Amino acid sequence: MKFAKDGISTIAFLALTTAAFALVSVVPMTVMAVLTAFVVWFYRDPDRTTPEEEGLFTSPADGRVVEISEAEHPFTGPAVKVGIFMNVFSVHVNRAPCMGRVDYLEYVPGRKIAAFAPKASEVNERNLVGLSTPHGPVLMVQIAGLLARRIVCRLRRGEVLQAGQRYGMIRLGSRVDIYLPKDVRLIAKLGDKVHAGVSSLGVMDP
Repeated sequence: MKFAKDGISTIAFLALTTAAFALVSVVPMTVMAVLTAFVVWFYRDPDRTTPEEEGLFTSPADGRVVEISEAEHPFTGPAVKVGIFMNVFSVHVNRAPCMGRVDYLEYVPGRKIAAFAPKASEVNERNLVGLSTPHGPVLMVQIAGLLARRIVCRLRRGEVLQAGQRYGMIRLGSRVDIYLPKDVRLIAKLGDKVHAGVSSLGVMDP
């Protein structure tokens, strides 16, 4: 099984702690073993094959579609926003929805209310990544949730991402919003379960 780079040190620490407790007592060793198993599962990062289709936007996150609405942002202008809620059992690695150049980066400190609430997009801690693509600007917003403790994103302006490329993650229960061009033909629907880099959210018709 493949793991997210940001989780390897945590997994190693918990594994060593579990081994140390094994020399002392069965009960704490069992507790640590269960915790280690959960963390290993949380940081899983499976390889995926992203569909190659002109004008296609895939999901930037694993989870469930909890919002589809008209929205606007200075980077994108009028857009269609799709909100994806990730629970603690989702794969939390985020992927680029299409090929594009990173032309906008902004970190916004904030609160940590439940990420499935629409208001979370406006008040929670979040990290914004804007891509310039052949079909117009696309904005991805990593949003910390109630349990989330760290948003990971190490992109730089000018960096070019390929469709499905890993670009970050959010630890423990969170949300990713994506702002798509207003003329997109949506494929995803409210309530759909989606997978990063695989599930189609929308497409730009010729």
